[in-house]
Amino acid sequence: MSNIEERVFSGIQPTGNLHLGNYLGAIKRFVSLQDDYNCIYCVVDLHAITVWQEPSELANNIREVTAAFIASGIDPQKHIVFNQSQVAEHAELAWIFNCVARMGWLSRMTQFKEKAGKDREKASVGLFAYPALMAADILTYRATHVPVGEDQKQHLELTRDIAQKFNNDFSDRISSLGLGEPMMVGDEKVQGYFPLTEPLIGGPAARVMSLRDGSKKMSKSDPSDLSRIVMTDDADAISKKIRKAKTDADGLPSEVEGLKNRPEADNLVGIYAALNDMDKASVLKEFGGAQFGTFKPALADLAVAKIDPIASEMRRLQADPAEIDSLLVKGADRAREIANRTLADVKEIVGFVGPRR
Repeated sequence: MSNIEERVFSGIQPTGNLHLGNYLGAIKRFVSLQDDYNCIYCVVDLHAITVWQEPSELANNIREVTAAFIASGIDPQKHIVFNQSQVAEHAELAWIFNCVARMGWLSRMTQFKEKAGKDREKASVGLFAYPALMAADILTYRATHVPVGEDQKQHLELTRDIAQKFNNDFSDRISSLGLGEPMMVGDEKVQGYFPLTEPLIGGPAARVMSLRDGSKKMSKSDPSDLSRIVMTDDADAISKKIRKAKTDADGLPSEVEGLKNRPEADNLVGIYAALNDMDKASVLKEFGGAQFGTFKPALADLAVAKIDPIASEMRRLQADPAEIDSLLVKGADRAREIANRTLADVKEIVGFVGPRR
């Protein structure tokens, strides 16, 4: 039997203007996992500064993500909610992982290529190396599961590669110290300290698209405010944006197959499905054959019912920054207890000299 406790870790970058895609693609899933796992949810502010952040805005954005966590139903008493920069073990373990990971591994990360663009020479070292920090985020808590979307699967695979190489490189040392447990690395049985973290793939609307262009992901950087529902939008704004969402001239099909090559229709059906905890087939069973003049008001009513209470609670929480800051400090204290034990073990495994736990 494994001596590694089943534990979920995930985080969201505080880059401002949280939108419906962030909620349906991540936060809603975080809430549902609370019933089955011990969960650690992090505002990953160290990741945010891989590109320039205005300091005063960054502080507000950290509080915004925290408010969204709590307003959506994450329980900070039962689980752990904190911001990454308060737990120094993340950065310290990331350096050790920088020395385990290989340049070739990081060079293949597609997100770095996309974010750095054509002028990679001007990208920060942090942007290049941040998958190693992501591995440290997860493995600091020896997390066994991470909820991920398609765009993060590659980074989780790198986390597994780093854990696997660490376990393999230090197998004898881990065994002699009585740490970890037997596990397979390829065809070889080694004494492993870090788990090979498993992905928890998202539900029907893990990837929410723009309301103005169904071929593009919903994004805060889109110049059109009508392209996204922001999590602090009021009921009128939510309704307006759904009414004005781009659609085609045809009605809704009766089968999911009929959504192919209809990105806007597929997106709206997916949003309805995710908001109402159902699949697309069930939505089309109810609305198949209907025109968008009928479906959009139903979607707007549902979105208002689900999002407006969260938005109201977020606004209340954000009006009292001290309450949010206190919650983050308490969460960081709890996270640090776990992180400190892990890092003490890792330092001993690597061969560093210093006080031990």
